[in-house]
Amino acid sequence: MTEDRADLLTLLRTLDDPQYREWSGDYDRRETAALFDSLVKRLEGDFACRCATEQDTQDSSEYGRVTVPAAATVRGTRIVIRISKFGSLALVCADNPGAFLGTEEALAAGELDPGDLRKADRALSDLGYAVLPEELLESTYDGPSRPHPHVEHPTWWHRLFGTF
Repeated sequence: MTEDRADLLTLLRTLDDPQYREWSGDYDRRETAALFDSLVKRLEGDFACRCATEQDTQDSSEYGRVTVPAAATVRGTRIVIRISKFGSLALVCADNPGAFLGTEEALAAGELDPGDLRKADRALSDLGYAVLPEELLESTYDGPSRPHPHVEHPTWWHRLFGTF
């Protein structure tokens, strides 16, 4: 991640328009799909493996996810990358979102290899994605959009990757 927390919060607030609940106002499904396909190809090349994917998630602000299998990583922990329908936002997680409080914790626990994380971050950066730290996404959502009624304590995760 090359941007600091304040810059990333500014980006999130810029993308947060209450008129658009599931995706940003400039969301282009075809463009997002093409970029996602490029990401999958890049990760499969960089990790020399086949990556599992899910995409075009319905009733969600998440466009899709790519999973680098555990067998392709140095520490034997899979890497999950989630892509939002808001801008070109991405989240990189060791094992699964919430398994660790961010990649820093996974690195410190020895579950994520720094070289593997650099490969994932570089692929995302080269394709123009903004990588968001999980810690930032777990912070309290304070934007103008109304959260879904089932969300008791809304976070930026709910707003930019959540389901409806």
